[in-house]
Amino acid sequence: MTDRVLVVDDDASVREALGQTLELADLRPVTAGSYIEAKDHVSPEFGGVVVTDIRMPGKDGFALLDWVQKVDEDLPVILLTGEGDVPMAVKAMSNGAFDFLEKPCESKVLLSVVHKALAARELVMENRRLKRELASGDAAARMLRGTSPQSEALRARVRLVARSGAEVLVTGPLGSGTAKVAEVVHLVSSAAPHPFVKRSAAALTPEALEDACDAAGSGTLFLDEVTTLGPATQLALLDRLDTGAEPRVIAGTYRDLDAEVEAGRFSADLAMRLDMLRVAIPPLNERKEDIAPLFRHYVALACEQANLPEPEISPEVIARLMAQDWPGNARSLMNAAMRFAMGVSDPAPAEELGLAEQMTQVERTLLIAALEKAEGRAVQAAEALKLPRKTFYDKLARHGLRAEDYRKV
Repeated sequence: MTDRVLVVDDDASVREALGQTLELADLRPVTAGSYIEAKDHVSPEFGGVVVTDIRMPGKDGFALLDWVQKVDEDLPVILLTGEGDVPMAVKAMSNGAFDFLEKPCESKVLLSVVHKALAARELVMENRRLKRELASGDAAARMLRGTSPQSEALRARVRLVARSGAEVLVTGPLGSGTAKVAEVVHLVSSAAPHPFVKRSAAALTPEALEDACDAAGSGTLFLDEVTTLGPATQLALLDRLDTGAEPRVIAGTYRDLDAEVEAGRFSADLAMRLDMLRVAIPPLNERKEDIAPLFRHYVALACEQANLPEPEISPEVIARLMAQDWPGNARSLMNAAMRFAMGVSDPAPAEELGLAEQMTQVERTLLIAALEKAEGRAVQAAEALKLPRKTFYDKLARHGLRAEDYRKV
């Protein structure tokens, strides 16, 4: 989700101060000075939150809250209140306001509430996306691409295990896409209308695990790299599975789970519970006929996201792709496709460049493209990239770029 916060206040100095606070937190503020201006930014597709003052000329913050609720009742609205407005703000929360803050409010308090609202909005938008994908047809065919017999077998296996409510273990080499496979299992299962929640196992405490289960509800909880669960969290997860409580748990790993059990790093009882049904993702070098269609898909996707024309993919390019072993699997192929789409280089295994080098090249290409399109107008280029101005100028300096070099004479 794009981190955007719509700030609505008729006082320009207040709007500027709030905007700066949000920019420094790497959020993307959009400001409006009235109810009318704010309406132009709000829609069911708006992936952010609204922070609005209550007292404004004409229609006030309460009127804006009512209108937002009619447009999208799940869009969080945070009210900024004066001392005398607190009772009204409390009442407004019963009508759907996400929270209220007394003015002036400390930056850390504002950011804490905004981040909570953004997290809630992100979950709503993600669930809507999953439901749209479910409604559009066979998620396994749509999301697990490839024409090889191995890919056909993978899709068939996913559809089979999805029909069971039992726990699933998704295994595959690093970069093979265990999270995507887990998401597809969810989408073709009866739990699809409910949340799909992904968590990194390494960061989970027993308390965080309980919060993740609550967030998933009657849906699916995916534990990424499950072998990194701490001992206490392993015990908490086993206790929950033994009670048969929702959500359904899908675990993913590129490590050998049996070896982790033998080494004493993972609970044998928990491993047995998680490995009720297994989906094994074959490495890319065992299904070479999938390389070309996957690469074309990734290139098209990268060009669509960057608003770039699709480059020609010659037979020579495909030949070079087929000659590689791709130890990084689909993730490496995706990185190579991104570089190719951006015109950075011909396809080569991502291992030839570190991730930081790859991202630096891509970032520089996007900055140059934005400057060229904006004809050197830095403010317009920053807005096109949805970057705060300070962040944009910092990136230009880091790459040794100057906006004036792209202005037309």
